[in-house]
Amino acid sequence: MFVSSLTALVLTMSVAQDAAEPAPETAAGSAPAPQLQLDIAPPRTEGMVRRSAGQYAAYHGVVADLREAPIGSGDDLDMAMDRLSAFYGEDRLAPAWIAYASIIAAHHPDYIDQVRELADYYGPNAAMSGLMNDPAFATSFSAAGDAQDSVIDAVGRDNAEIREVSERYRSAAYSLQSERWANRVYRDRAERLAAISELTESPLTLPDTLRLSSGSSLGAAVPASALFERIAPLDMATPVDDTLTPQLSLTVGEAIPDPDRSRVGRILSVAALQSLQDTGADTDAAIDSLLSDPMVERCLAWVRLDLQQCVAAGHFKYEDSFCIAEHALLDVSRCLDTADTSE
Repeated sequence: MFVSSLTALVLTMSVAQDAAEPAPETAAGSAPAPQLQLDIAPPRTEGMVRRSAGQYAAYHGVVADLREAPIGSGDDLDMAMDRLSAFYGEDRLAPAWIAYASIIAAHHPDYIDQVRELADYYGPNAAMSGLMNDPAFATSFSAAGDAQDSVIDAVGRDNAEIREVSERYRSAAYSLQSERWANRVYRDRAERLAAISELTESPLTLPDTLRLSSGSSLGAAVPASALFERIAPLDMATPVDDTLTPQLSLTVGEAIPDPDRSRVGRILSVAALQSLQDTGADTDAAIDSLLSDPMVERCLAWVRLDLQQCVAAGHFKYEDSFCIAEHALLDVSRCLDTADTSE
């Protein structure tokens, strides 16, 4: 017992002496010990939004190519279906569409100024909370109307382009029935379905030329379809045919559908949150969450399923042209819409 007590006392005194000894001083003139310092990472949402928006622009680059792409063989139809299907994987086109539209909304300084005024008055975290918890809140600003109109107009123009290409492939589905190669039975359904499935599940890779051209054009704030317009040079010696100029038309009784405030508000909220990145608010997670629209993603999931079922049910190659028109194009334009279809 005594030995144990003595041992404990010695250990206690030894620890006390070690604690009392001062740390060795650094020799005069020697450099201090290096310390690891980590730079604060810049906000990643700006890069994330622009990168995702670039995918949407690249998608419309593919749609633009299909305006004049040849439809003269089975390989031509396979190429069109594959290039479109690559964008229909999960969490691809939906966030890309929202990101691109948010860049258009962000080009309205009056709207952005009102968002920042709100953040200055109530605090950036309170403003971020309101924008994230209720996307429709973004449409309540007095200057949000112009930003909303620009988004709706751009989305409408993009969808009109998709529907135009869809009609081209729908017409081809009928005209190709007179072609021998298109009206004979093809036994490649399993291979076609496997190719579509692989493309939607594999990482999306874009050609460097397409990625750079679309990415460098994001500052223009124009519809994505306008980035790839092919404008023929005007021959000044040729008289202009007045019958070819756009004419204003009005269909009596046809009402313009109201916009979906929640969907448009989500787009405007992403634009607003990007403007708050320099306020110290943690906007990264909020923007990442708003780029995911469950309704749009569910709609595109049905597009993938319907396209696969259409291909599986077909026997002739001309039927693939119909599948492209109806599901790979027209149905997608219905998913990427700002109209309120709840009623």
